[in-house]
Amino acid sequence: MALSVPGYLPGFQKPPEVVRLRRKRARSRGAAASPPHELPEPAARRAALAAGLALRPFPAAGGRGGGGPAAARRNPFARLDNRPQVAAEPPDGPARDQPEAPGRFLDSNQENDVLWEEKFPERTTVTELPQTPRVSFSESDIPSSKSAELPVDWSIKTRLLFTSSEPFTWADHLKAQEEAQGLVQHCRATEVTLPKSIQDPKLSTELRCTFQQSLVYWLHPALPWLPLFPRIGADRKMTGKTSPWSNDATLQHVLMSDWSVSFTSLYNLLKTKLCPYFYVCTYQFTVLFRAAGLAGNDLITALISPTTRGLREAMRNEGIEFSLPLIKENGHKKETASETSLGYGEEQVISDEDEEESFSWLEEMGVQDEIKKPDILSIKLRKEKHEVQMDHRPESVALVKGINTFTLLNFLINCKSLVATSGPQAGLPPTLLSPVAFRGATMQMLKARSVNVKTQALSGYRDQFSLEITGPIMPHCLHSLTMLLKSSQSGSFSALLYPHEPTAVFNICLPVDKVLNTEVVRKELTNCGLHPKTLAQLSEIPLLGKSSLRNVVMRDYIYNWRS
Repeated sequence: MALSVPGYLPGFQKPPEVVRLRRKRARSRGAAASPPHELPEPAARRAALAAGLALRPFPAAGGRGGGGPAAARRNPFARLDNRPQVAAEPPDGPARDQPEAPGRFLDSNQENDVLWEEKFPERTTVTELPQTPRVSFSESDIPSSKSAELPVDWSIKTRLLFTSSEPFTWADHLKAQEEAQGLVQHCRATEVTLPKSIQDPKLSTELRCTFQQSLVYWLHPALPWLPLFPRIGADRKMTGKTSPWSNDATLQHVLMSDWSVSFTSLYNLLKTKLCPYFYVCTYQFTVLFRAAGLAGNDLITALISPTTRGLREAMRNEGIEFSLPLIKENGHKKETASETSLGYGEEQVISDEDEEESFSWLEEMGVQDEIKKPDILSIKLRKEKHEVQMDHRPESVALVKGINTFTLLNFLINCKSLVATSGPQAGLPPTLLSPVAFRGATMQMLKARSVNVKTQALSGYRDQFSLEITGPIMPHCLHSLTMLLKSSQSGSFSALLYPHEPTAVFNICLPVDKVLNTEVVRKELTNCGLHPKTLAQLSEIPLLGKSSLRNVVMRDYIYNWRS
Protein backbone atom coordinates (compact mmCIF):
# COMPACT_ATOMS: atom_id res chain seq x y z
CA MET A 1 0.00 0.00 0.00
CA ALA A 2 1.46 3.32 -1.05
CA LEU A 3 1.85 5.85 1.78
CA SER A 4 1.51 9.51 0.94
CA VAL A 5 4.13 11.62 2.70
CA PRO A 6 3.96 15.42 2.47
CA GLY A 7 6.91 16.86 0.59
CA TYR A 8 8.16 13.47 -0.68
CA LEU A 9 7.44 12.88 -4.34
CA PRO A 10 9.34 9.84 -5.67
CA GLY A 11 7.62 9.96 -9.06
CA PHE A 12 8.20 12.18 -12.07
CA GLN A 13 8.48 15.88 -11.19
CA LYS A 14 7.10 18.69 -13.28
CA PRO A 15 9.54 21.54 -14.01
CA PRO A 16 7.99 24.00 -11.49
CA GLU A 17 8.10 21.36 -8.78
CA VAL A 18 11.75 20.67 -9.62
CA VAL A 19 12.57 24.37 -9.19
CA ARG A 20 10.89 24.42 -5.78
CA LEU A 21 12.75 21.26 -4.81
CA ARG A 22 16.06 22.83 -5.77
CA ARG A 23 15.33 25.95 -3.74
CA LYS A 24 14.44 23.83 -0.73
CA ARG A 25 17.65 21.80 -1.01
CA ALA A 26 19.70 24.97 -1.44
CA ARG A 27 18.32 26.21 1.91
CA SER A 28 19.13 22.82 3.42
CA ARG A 29 22.72 23.03 2.17
CA GLY A 30 23.00 26.52 3.68
CA ALA A 31 21.90 25.16 7.00
CA ALA A 32 24.36 22.27 6.59
CA ALA A 33 27.27 24.74 6.79
CA SER A 34 26.54 25.18 10.52
CA PRO A 35 28.01 22.73 13.12
CA PRO A 36 26.59 19.19 13.06
CA HIS A 37 24.68 19.63 16.31
CA GLU A 38 22.79 22.55 14.72
CA LEU A 39 21.81 20.61 11.57
CA PRO A 40 18.01 20.58 11.32
CA GLU A 41 16.11 17.69 9.84
CA PRO A 42 13.04 18.52 7.71
CA ALA A 43 9.68 17.43 9.02
CA ALA A 44 8.85 15.68 5.74
CA ARG A 45 11.99 13.55 6.10
CA ARG A 46 11.14 12.64 9.68
CA ALA A 47 7.65 11.61 8.57
CA ALA A 48 9.04 9.49 5.73
CA LEU A 49 11.48 7.71 8.05
CA ALA A 50 8.71 7.08 10.55
CA ALA A 51 6.66 5.48 7.75
CA GLY A 52 9.47 3.03 7.02
CA LEU A 53 10.58 4.43 3.65
CA ALA A 54 14.23 3.88 2.62
CA LEU A 55 15.76 7.30 2.03
CA ARG A 56 19.23 8.56 1.23
CA PRO A 57 21.33 9.80 4.12
CA PHE A 58 20.78 13.43 4.92
CA PRO A 59 23.07 15.67 2.80
CA ALA A 60 26.42 16.30 4.36
CA ALA A 61 27.99 19.70 4.82
CA GLY A 62 28.85 21.56 1.67
CA GLY A 63 26.90 22.56 -1.31
CA ARG A 64 27.02 24.26 -4.59
CA GLY A 65 28.53 27.30 -3.05
CA GLY A 66 30.39 25.63 -0.21
CA GLY A 67 34.04 24.78 -0.05
CA GLY A 68 33.67 21.04 0.52
CA PRO A 69 32.61 18.49 -2.10
CA ALA A 70 28.87 18.39 -2.63
CA ALA A 71 27.02 15.12 -2.07
CA ALA A 72 25.31 13.72 -5.10
CA ARG A 73 21.57 14.19 -5.04
CA ARG A 74 18.83 12.01 -6.43
CA ASN A 75 17.88 12.50 -10.05
CA PRO A 76 14.25 13.70 -9.92
CA PHE A 77 13.60 12.40 -13.46
CA ALA A 78 14.76 8.85 -12.70
CA ARG A 79 12.29 5.98 -12.56
CA LEU A 80 11.80 4.18 -9.28
CA ASP A 81 12.86 0.83 -10.77
CA ASN A 82 16.10 2.10 -12.29
CA ARG A 83 19.33 0.39 -11.41
CA PRO A 84 22.73 2.05 -11.12
CA GLN A 85 24.19 2.17 -14.62
CA VAL A 86 27.68 0.80 -15.21
CA ALA A 87 29.28 3.87 -16.73
CA ALA A 88 32.42 5.89 -16.28
CA GLU A 89 32.27 8.26 -13.31
CA PRO A 90 31.80 11.88 -14.41
CA PRO A 91 34.68 14.24 -13.73
CA ASP A 92 32.59 16.38 -11.40
CA GLY A 93 31.35 13.39 -9.41
CA PRO A 94 32.14 12.71 -5.74
CA ALA A 95 35.75 12.28 -4.77
CA ARG A 96 37.06 8.75 -4.29
CA ASP A 97 38.67 9.54 -0.94
CA GLN A 98 35.47 10.93 0.59
CA PRO A 99 34.45 8.82 3.62
CA GLU A 100 31.23 6.88 3.35
CA ALA A 101 28.63 7.03 6.06
CA PRO A 102 28.36 3.74 7.96
CA GLY A 103 25.36 1.57 7.33
CA ARG A 104 24.71 3.04 3.89
CA PHE A 105 23.13 0.66 1.39
CA LEU A 106 22.42 0.74 -2.31
CA ASP A 107 19.34 2.66 -3.29
CA SER A 108 17.99 1.43 -6.62
CA ASN A 109 16.24 4.78 -7.18
CA GLN A 110 19.53 6.66 -7.51
CA GLU A 111 21.77 6.95 -10.57
CA ASN A 112 25.51 7.66 -10.65
CA ASP A 113 25.68 8.57 -6.98
CA VAL A 114 27.01 5.30 -5.49
CA LEU A 115 30.69 4.87 -4.70
CA TRP A 116 31.19 1.27 -5.81
CA GLU A 117 34.69 0.90 -4.48
CA GLU A 118 33.71 1.93 -0.96
CA LYS A 119 30.65 -0.25 -0.54
CA PHE A 120 32.06 -3.20 -2.50
CA PRO A 121 35.86 -3.12 -2.07
CA GLU A 122 36.25 -6.50 -3.80
CA ARG A 123 34.90 -5.10 -7.06
CA THR A 124 36.93 -3.24 -9.62
CA THR A 125 36.08 0.40 -10.08
CA VAL A 126 34.23 1.32 -13.20
CA THR A 127 37.05 3.42 -14.58
CA GLU A 128 39.44 0.48 -14.21
CA LEU A 129 37.37 -1.97 -16.24
CA PRO A 130 39.01 -3.06 -19.50
CA GLN A 131 37.62 -1.41 -22.58
CA THR A 132 35.79 -4.09 -24.51
CA PRO A 133 35.43 -3.33 -28.21
CA ARG A 134 31.87 -2.85 -29.29
CA VAL A 135 30.57 -5.63 -31.49
CA SER A 136 28.96 -4.22 -34.60
CA PHE A 137 27.38 -6.02 -37.49
CA SER A 138 27.30 -3.09 -39.82
CA GLU A 139 28.29 -3.48 -43.41
CA SER A 140 31.55 -1.62 -42.87
CA ASP A 141 32.76 -4.33 -40.45
CA ILE A 142 32.43 -7.14 -42.99
CA PRO A 143 35.89 -7.95 -44.35
CA SER A 144 36.32 -7.07 -47.99
CA SER A 145 38.46 -8.62 -50.67
CA LYS A 146 40.55 -7.12 -53.44
CA SER A 147 41.25 -8.71 -56.80
CA ALA A 148 41.56 -7.93 -60.48
CA GLU A 149 38.35 -9.90 -61.19
CA LEU A 150 35.08 -10.35 -59.35
CA PRO A 151 34.14 -13.77 -57.99
CA VAL A 152 31.35 -15.56 -59.80
CA ASP A 153 27.91 -14.76 -58.40
CA TRP A 154 25.07 -17.09 -59.42
CA SER A 155 22.31 -15.16 -57.67
CA ILE A 156 19.81 -13.17 -59.70
CA LYS A 157 19.94 -9.44 -59.02
CA THR A 158 16.85 -7.28 -59.10
CA ARG A 159 18.65 -3.91 -59.17
CA LEU A 160 22.11 -2.49 -59.78
CA LEU A 161 23.12 1.06 -58.87
CA PHE A 162 26.43 2.24 -60.32
CA THR A 163 27.97 5.54 -59.22
CA SER A 164 30.98 7.35 -60.64
CA SER A 165 32.64 10.74 -60.81
CA GLU A 166 32.36 10.58 -64.60
CA PRO A 167 29.00 10.94 -66.34
CA PHE A 168 26.89 8.12 -67.78
CA THR A 169 25.42 10.26 -70.55
CA TRP A 170 26.62 7.73 -73.12
CA ALA A 171 23.97 5.30 -71.83
CA ASP A 172 21.04 7.62 -72.70
CA HIS A 173 19.08 7.97 -75.91
CA LEU A 174 20.63 5.36 -78.11
CA LYS A 175 20.20 5.94 -81.82
CA ALA A 176 18.03 3.54 -83.81
CA GLN A 177 21.09 2.19 -85.62
CA GLU A 178 22.94 1.62 -82.33
CA GLU A 179 19.98 -0.17 -80.78
CA ALA A 180 19.57 -2.41 -83.83
CA GLN A 181 23.28 -3.16 -83.94
CA GLY A 182 23.27 -4.11 -80.28
CA LEU A 183 20.41 -6.56 -80.77
CA VAL A 184 22.14 -8.13 -83.77
CA GLN A 185 25.36 -8.48 -81.78
CA HIS A 186 23.47 -10.31 -79.06
CA CYS A 187 21.63 -12.68 -81.42
CA ARG A 188 24.85 -13.52 -83.27
CA ALA A 189 26.90 -13.71 -80.04
CA THR A 190 29.37 -11.20 -81.43
CA GLU A 191 32.50 -10.88 -79.31
CA VAL A 192 33.36 -7.23 -78.67
CA THR A 193 36.57 -6.22 -76.92
CA LEU A 194 36.65 -2.65 -75.70
CA PRO A 195 39.86 -0.70 -75.03
CA LYS A 196 41.08 -0.29 -71.48
CA SER A 197 39.96 3.34 -71.36
CA ILE A 198 37.66 5.29 -73.68
CA GLN A 199 38.48 8.98 -73.94
CA ASP A 200 35.02 10.19 -74.99
CA PRO A 201 32.39 7.52 -74.16
CA LYS A 202 29.51 9.60 -75.50
CA LEU A 203 30.94 9.49 -79.00
CA SER A 204 31.82 5.79 -78.89
CA THR A 205 29.29 3.91 -81.03
CA GLU A 206 30.95 0.62 -80.14
CA LEU A 207 30.43 1.25 -76.43
CA ARG A 208 26.75 2.13 -76.85
CA CYS A 209 26.07 -0.93 -79.02
CA THR A 210 27.81 -3.19 -76.53
CA PHE A 211 25.76 -1.67 -73.70
CA GLN A 212 22.58 -2.49 -75.61
CA GLN A 213 23.86 -6.02 -76.18
CA SER A 214 24.43 -6.51 -72.43
CA LEU A 215 20.84 -5.64 -71.49
CA VAL A 216 19.14 -8.40 -73.49
CA TYR A 217 17.63 -11.49 -71.86
CA TRP A 218 15.03 -14.10 -72.84
CA LEU A 219 11.81 -14.82 -70.98
CA HIS A 220 8.85 -17.21 -71.08
CA PRO A 221 5.96 -16.69 -70.62
CA ALA A 222 5.76 -13.01 -71.57
CA LEU A 223 2.76 -11.11 -70.24
CA PRO A 224 3.43 -7.35 -70.39
CA TRP A 225 0.90 -6.45 -67.69
CA LEU A 226 2.28 -8.93 -65.13
CA PRO A 227 5.64 -8.81 -63.32
CA LEU A 228 6.99 -12.32 -63.96
CA PHE A 229 10.09 -11.94 -61.78
CA PRO A 230 10.49 -12.47 -58.93
CA ARG A 231 7.76 -15.05 -58.42
CA ILE A 232 8.39 -15.82 -54.75
CA GLY A 233 6.41 -13.33 -52.69
CA ALA A 234 4.98 -11.59 -55.77
CA ASP A 235 1.31 -12.00 -54.86
CA ARG A 236 1.01 -8.40 -53.67
CA LYS A 237 2.34 -7.01 -56.95
CA MET A 238 0.01 -9.25 -58.97
CA THR A 239 -3.11 -8.52 -56.95
CA GLY A 240 -5.73 -6.83 -59.07
CA LYS A 241 -4.06 -7.76 -62.37
CA THR A 242 -6.10 -9.38 -65.10
CA SER A 243 -5.63 -13.15 -65.23
CA PRO A 244 -8.22 -14.73 -67.55
CA TRP A 245 -6.68 -18.20 -67.11
CA SER A 246 -7.26 -18.39 -63.34
CA ASN A 247 -10.74 -19.87 -63.75
CA ASP A 248 -10.35 -21.38 -67.23
CA ALA A 249 -9.01 -24.95 -67.13
CA THR A 250 -8.67 -25.10 -70.92
CA LEU A 251 -6.55 -21.97 -71.05
CA GLN A 252 -4.38 -23.24 -68.19
CA HIS A 253 -3.77 -26.47 -70.10
CA VAL A 254 -2.72 -24.51 -73.20
CA LEU A 255 -0.33 -22.34 -71.19
CA MET A 256 1.26 -25.37 -69.49
CA SER A 257 1.64 -27.24 -72.79
CA ASP A 258 3.41 -24.25 -74.34
CA TRP A 259 5.56 -23.89 -71.23
CA SER A 260 6.54 -27.59 -71.34
CA VAL A 261 7.75 -27.18 -74.93
CA SER A 262 9.86 -24.16 -73.99
CA PHE A 263 11.27 -25.91 -70.91
CA THR A 264 12.25 -28.98 -72.93
CA SER A 265 13.83 -26.76 -75.59
CA LEU A 266 15.97 -25.02 -72.96
CA TYR A 267 17.12 -28.31 -71.46
CA ASN A 268 18.12 -29.64 -74.90
CA LEU A 269 20.16 -26.49 -75.55
CA LEU A 270 21.82 -26.94 -72.15
CA LYS A 271 22.58 -30.57 -72.83
CA THR A 272 24.24 -29.77 -76.16
CA LYS A 273 26.18 -26.89 -74.50
CA LEU A 274 24.49 -24.23 -76.62
CA CYS A 275 22.98 -22.67 -73.50
CA PRO A 276 25.24 -22.12 -70.45
CA TYR A 277 22.50 -22.00 -67.80
CA PHE A 278 18.90 -21.03 -67.17
CA TYR A 279 16.50 -20.47 -64.27
CA VAL A 280 13.05 -21.89 -63.52
CA CYS A 281 11.24 -19.52 -61.15
CA THR A 282 8.10 -20.87 -59.46
CA TYR A 283 5.96 -19.28 -56.77
CA GLN A 284 7.58 -21.54 -54.14
CA PHE A 285 11.18 -22.24 -55.25
CA THR A 286 13.78 -21.49 -57.92
CA VAL A 287 15.81 -24.00 -59.94
CA LEU A 288 19.19 -23.22 -61.53
CA PHE A 289 20.27 -25.55 -64.37
CA ARG A 290 23.97 -25.32 -65.33
CA ALA A 291 25.72 -26.92 -68.26
CA ALA A 292 28.59 -29.35 -67.77
CA GLY A 293 31.83 -27.48 -67.25
CA LEU A 294 30.41 -24.53 -65.32
CA ALA A 295 31.10 -23.97 -61.61
CA GLY A 296 33.81 -26.65 -61.74
CA ASN A 297 31.42 -29.57 -62.39
CA ASP A 298 31.85 -32.03 -65.26
CA LEU A 299 28.13 -32.92 -65.31
CA ILE A 300 24.89 -31.04 -65.74
CA THR A 301 23.78 -29.77 -62.34
CA ALA A 302 20.50 -28.41 -60.99
CA LEU A 303 20.16 -26.54 -57.71
CA ILE A 304 16.72 -26.18 -56.10
CA SER A 305 16.10 -23.62 -53.36
CA PRO A 306 14.28 -23.44 -51.08
CA THR A 307 12.79 -26.90 -50.69
CA THR A 308 10.33 -28.50 -48.31
CA ARG A 309 9.98 -32.00 -46.91
CA GLY A 310 7.01 -32.61 -49.18
CA LEU A 311 8.94 -31.64 -52.31
CA ARG A 312 11.93 -33.76 -51.35
CA GLU A 313 9.68 -36.73 -50.60
CA ALA A 314 7.95 -36.35 -53.98
CA MET A 315 11.34 -36.27 -55.72
CA ARG A 316 12.39 -39.46 -53.93
CA ASN A 317 9.17 -41.16 -54.97
CA GLU A 318 9.93 -40.26 -58.60
CA GLY A 319 13.35 -41.88 -58.34
CA ILE A 320 15.33 -38.62 -58.48
CA GLU A 321 18.66 -38.97 -56.71
CA PHE A 322 19.65 -35.74 -55.02
CA SER A 323 21.78 -34.54 -52.16
CA LEU A 324 21.69 -31.69 -49.68
CA PRO A 325 25.09 -29.97 -50.10
CA LEU A 326 24.81 -28.05 -46.83
CA ILE A 327 24.00 -31.20 -44.88
CA LYS A 328 26.52 -34.01 -44.52
CA GLU A 329 25.85 -37.46 -43.18
CA ASN A 330 28.07 -38.72 -40.39
CA GLY A 331 26.98 -42.11 -39.11
CA HIS A 332 23.45 -41.71 -37.77
CA LYS A 333 23.84 -37.93 -37.38
CA LYS A 334 23.05 -35.30 -39.93
CA GLU A 335 24.88 -32.08 -39.29
CA THR A 336 25.81 -29.06 -41.26
CA ALA A 337 29.26 -28.51 -42.66
CA SER A 338 31.49 -26.32 -40.54
CA GLU A 339 31.40 -23.41 -42.97
CA THR A 340 27.61 -23.49 -43.39
CA SER A 341 26.07 -24.02 -39.97
CA LEU A 342 22.31 -24.38 -39.83
CA GLY A 343 22.04 -22.57 -36.54
CA TYR A 344 19.59 -24.94 -34.89
CA GLY A 345 22.14 -27.54 -33.80
CA GLU A 346 22.69 -31.16 -34.58
CA GLU A 347 19.68 -33.45 -34.78
CA GLN A 348 19.86 -37.17 -34.02
CA VAL A 349 18.30 -39.37 -36.68
CA ILE A 350 17.19 -42.58 -35.00
CA SER A 351 16.98 -45.67 -37.16
CA ASP A 352 14.66 -48.62 -36.62
CA GLU A 353 17.54 -50.68 -35.26
CA ASP A 354 18.35 -48.02 -32.70
CA GLU A 355 14.74 -47.95 -31.59
CA GLU A 356 14.71 -51.72 -31.08
CA GLU A 357 17.96 -51.54 -29.10
CA SER A 358 16.65 -48.70 -26.95
CA PHE A 359 13.76 -50.90 -25.73
CA SER A 360 15.71 -54.15 -25.41
CA TRP A 361 16.64 -53.43 -21.79
CA LEU A 362 12.92 -53.33 -20.91
CA GLU A 363 12.53 -56.90 -22.13
CA GLU A 364 15.52 -57.96 -20.02
CA MET A 365 13.81 -56.55 -16.93
CA GLY A 366 10.49 -58.13 -17.88
CA VAL A 367 8.51 -54.88 -17.84
CA GLN A 368 8.15 -54.36 -21.56
CA ASP A 369 4.37 -54.81 -21.38
CA GLU A 370 3.96 -52.24 -18.60
CA ILE A 371 5.80 -49.45 -20.42
CA LYS A 372 4.00 -47.72 -23.28
CA LYS A 373 6.23 -47.59 -26.33
CA PRO A 374 5.97 -44.75 -28.85
CA ASP A 375 3.91 -45.63 -31.88
CA ILE A 376 5.26 -45.79 -35.43
CA LEU A 377 3.94 -42.32 -36.25
CA SER A 378 5.77 -40.73 -33.32
CA ILE A 379 9.02 -42.42 -34.32
CA LYS A 380 8.59 -41.24 -37.91
CA LEU A 381 7.90 -37.67 -36.85
CA ARG A 382 10.99 -37.74 -34.66
CA LYS A 383 13.08 -38.93 -37.57
CA GLU A 384 11.78 -36.19 -39.83
CA LYS A 385 12.12 -33.43 -37.27
CA HIS A 386 15.38 -32.17 -38.72
CA GLU A 387 13.88 -32.05 -42.22
CA VAL A 388 10.93 -29.95 -41.08
CA GLN A 389 13.24 -27.53 -39.28
CA MET A 390 15.23 -26.68 -42.40
CA ASP A 391 12.23 -26.21 -44.72
CA HIS A 392 12.19 -22.87 -46.56
CA ARG A 393 15.73 -22.15 -45.35
CA PRO A 394 18.87 -21.77 -47.48
CA GLU A 395 20.17 -25.01 -45.93
CA SER A 396 17.37 -26.91 -47.68
CA VAL A 397 18.97 -26.41 -51.11
CA ALA A 398 18.98 -29.67 -53.10
CA LEU A 399 21.53 -30.71 -55.73
CA VAL A 400 20.68 -32.93 -58.71
CA LYS A 401 23.46 -34.08 -61.05
CA GLY A 402 23.90 -35.91 -64.33
CA ILE A 403 21.10 -38.00 -65.81
CA ASN A 404 18.91 -37.25 -62.80
CA THR A 405 18.44 -33.73 -64.15
CA PHE A 406 16.42 -35.20 -67.04
CA THR A 407 14.24 -37.04 -64.53
CA LEU A 408 13.87 -33.75 -62.70
CA LEU A 409 12.75 -32.15 -65.97
CA ASN A 410 9.93 -34.68 -66.36
CA PHE A 411 9.03 -34.35 -62.69
CA LEU A 412 8.66 -30.57 -62.95
CA ILE A 413 6.59 -30.80 -66.12
CA ASN A 414 4.15 -33.27 -64.53
CA CYS A 415 4.18 -31.82 -61.01
CA LYS A 416 0.75 -30.38 -60.24
CA SER A 417 2.00 -28.37 -57.28
CA LEU A 418 4.38 -26.45 -59.56
CA VAL A 419 1.57 -24.02 -60.36
CA ALA A 420 -0.48 -22.20 -57.74
CA THR A 421 -4.12 -23.25 -57.49
CA SER A 422 -5.32 -20.07 -55.79
CA GLY A 423 -4.30 -16.47 -55.40
CA PRO A 424 -3.03 -13.97 -57.96
CA GLN A 425 -0.60 -16.54 -59.47
CA ALA A 426 -3.22 -19.27 -59.91
CA GLY A 427 -2.76 -21.15 -63.18
CA LEU A 428 0.32 -19.15 -64.21
CA PRO A 429 3.26 -21.33 -65.36
CA PRO A 430 6.73 -20.77 -63.85
CA THR A 431 9.04 -18.16 -65.35
CA LEU A 432 11.92 -19.32 -67.56
CA LEU A 433 14.97 -17.01 -67.69
CA SER A 434 17.83 -17.60 -70.10
CA PRO A 435 20.79 -15.66 -71.55
CA VAL A 436 20.14 -17.18 -75.02
CA ALA A 437 17.10 -17.63 -77.21
CA PHE A 438 14.96 -20.76 -76.99
CA ARG A 439 11.68 -21.98 -78.39
CA GLY A 440 8.75 -19.81 -77.35
CA ALA A 441 10.99 -17.21 -75.67
CA THR A 442 10.47 -13.46 -75.87
CA MET A 443 13.36 -11.02 -76.06
CA GLN A 444 13.30 -8.57 -73.17
CA MET A 445 15.47 -5.62 -72.14
CA LEU A 446 16.67 -4.57 -68.74
CA LYS A 447 15.66 -1.03 -67.83
CA ALA A 448 18.49 1.50 -67.58
CA ARG A 449 18.45 5.16 -66.59
CA SER A 450 21.14 7.63 -65.58
CA VAL A 451 20.78 10.32 -62.93
CA ASN A 452 23.04 13.28 -62.14
CA VAL A 453 22.99 14.71 -58.60
CA LYS A 454 24.96 17.18 -56.52
CA THR A 455 26.66 15.86 -53.40
CA GLN A 456 28.21 17.89 -50.63
CA ALA A 457 32.01 17.88 -50.40
CA LEU A 458 34.61 19.73 -48.33
CA SER A 459 35.03 22.45 -50.95
CA GLY A 460 31.34 22.82 -51.74
CA TYR A 461 29.30 20.60 -54.04
CA ARG A 462 30.47 18.13 -56.62
CA ASP A 463 28.73 16.16 -59.35
CA GLN A 464 27.81 12.55 -58.65
CA PHE A 465 26.63 10.45 -61.57
CA SER A 466 24.67 7.22 -61.25
CA LEU A 467 23.37 4.50 -63.56
CA GLU A 468 20.49 2.30 -62.41
CA ILE A 469 19.73 -1.10 -63.96
CA THR A 470 16.53 -2.93 -62.98
CA GLY A 471 15.09 -6.30 -63.95
CA PRO A 472 16.16 -9.95 -63.64
CA ILE A 473 19.93 -9.40 -63.85
CA MET A 474 21.63 -12.76 -64.44
CA PRO A 475 25.31 -13.58 -63.76
CA HIS A 476 26.52 -13.07 -67.34
CA CYS A 477 24.88 -9.64 -67.47
CA LEU A 478 26.57 -8.48 -64.26
CA HIS A 479 29.98 -9.49 -65.60
CA SER A 480 29.37 -7.86 -68.98
CA LEU A 481 28.30 -4.58 -67.39
CA THR A 482 31.32 -4.42 -65.08
CA MET A 483 33.66 -5.06 -68.02
CA LEU A 484 31.94 -2.31 -69.99
CA LEU A 485 32.05 0.23 -67.13
CA LYS A 486 35.70 -0.55 -66.55
CA SER A 487 36.42 0.97 -69.95
CA SER A 488 33.86 3.79 -69.95
CA GLN A 489 34.59 5.06 -66.41
CA SER A 490 38.40 4.74 -66.62
CA GLY A 491 38.57 1.97 -64.05
CA SER A 492 36.84 3.92 -61.27
CA PHE A 493 33.26 3.28 -60.15
CA SER A 494 31.22 1.74 -57.34
CA ALA A 495 28.09 -0.41 -57.37
CA LEU A 496 25.34 -1.47 -54.99
CA LEU A 497 23.82 -4.86 -55.81
CA TYR A 498 20.39 -6.03 -54.71
CA PRO A 499 20.06 -9.82 -55.00
CA HIS A 500 16.93 -11.95 -55.02
CA GLU A 501 17.58 -13.55 -51.63
CA PRO A 502 16.28 -17.10 -52.37
CA THR A 503 18.92 -17.38 -55.13
CA ALA A 504 21.92 -16.31 -53.01
CA VAL A 505 22.48 -19.92 -51.88
CA PHE A 506 23.34 -20.87 -55.49
CA ASN A 507 26.86 -19.59 -54.71
CA ILE A 508 27.72 -22.56 -52.49
CA CYS A 509 30.77 -24.62 -53.38
CA LEU A 510 29.67 -28.04 -54.62
CA PRO A 511 31.73 -31.21 -54.25
CA VAL A 512 33.96 -31.68 -57.30
CA ASP A 513 35.02 -35.14 -58.42
CA LYS A 514 37.91 -33.96 -60.58
CA VAL A 515 39.60 -30.75 -61.62
CA LEU A 516 38.50 -29.70 -65.09
CA ASN A 517 40.80 -28.43 -67.80
CA THR A 518 39.92 -24.79 -68.36
CA GLU A 519 40.92 -24.80 -72.02
CA VAL A 520 38.78 -27.84 -72.75
CA VAL A 521 35.77 -26.28 -71.03
CA ARG A 522 36.13 -23.05 -73.02
CA LYS A 523 36.43 -24.97 -76.28
CA GLU A 524 33.33 -27.08 -75.57
CA LEU A 525 31.25 -24.05 -74.56
CA THR A 526 32.46 -21.75 -77.33
CA ASN A 527 29.01 -21.63 -78.97
CA CYS A 528 27.01 -21.02 -75.78
CA GLY A 529 26.60 -17.32 -76.62
CA LEU A 530 28.76 -15.78 -73.89
CA HIS A 531 31.86 -13.61 -74.07
CA PRO A 532 35.06 -15.68 -73.49
CA LYS A 533 35.91 -13.69 -70.35
CA THR A 534 32.39 -14.13 -68.99
CA LEU A 535 32.56 -17.84 -69.74
CA ALA A 536 35.90 -18.09 -67.95
CA GLN A 537 34.41 -16.47 -64.86
CA LEU A 538 31.35 -18.74 -64.82
CA SER A 539 33.62 -21.78 -65.11
CA GLU A 540 35.26 -20.97 -61.77
CA ILE A 541 34.26 -22.66 -58.54
CA PRO A 542 31.93 -20.39 -56.49
CA LEU A 543 33.50 -18.90 -53.37
CA LEU A 544 30.72 -16.77 -51.87
CA GLY A 545 28.91 -19.57 -50.01
CA LYS A 546 25.35 -18.67 -49.00
CA SER A 547 25.94 -14.96 -49.56
CA SER A 548 26.17 -12.83 -52.70
CA LEU A 549 27.90 -9.68 -53.85
CA ARG A 550 26.33 -6.55 -52.38
CA ASN A 551 28.94 -3.81 -52.70
CA VAL A 552 31.61 -3.45 -55.38
CA VAL A 553 34.15 -0.66 -55.66
CA MET A 554 36.72 -0.35 -58.45
CA ARG A 555 39.74 1.90 -58.04
CA ASP A 556 42.59 1.91 -60.54
CA TYR A 557 41.14 -1.19 -62.22
CA ILE A 558 41.20 -3.19 -58.97
CA TYR A 559 37.98 -4.55 -57.46
CA ASN A 560 37.17 -4.23 -53.78
CA TRP A 561 34.00 -6.16 -52.99
CA ARG A 562 31.85 -7.13 -50.03
CA SER A 563 29.24 -9.87 -49.71
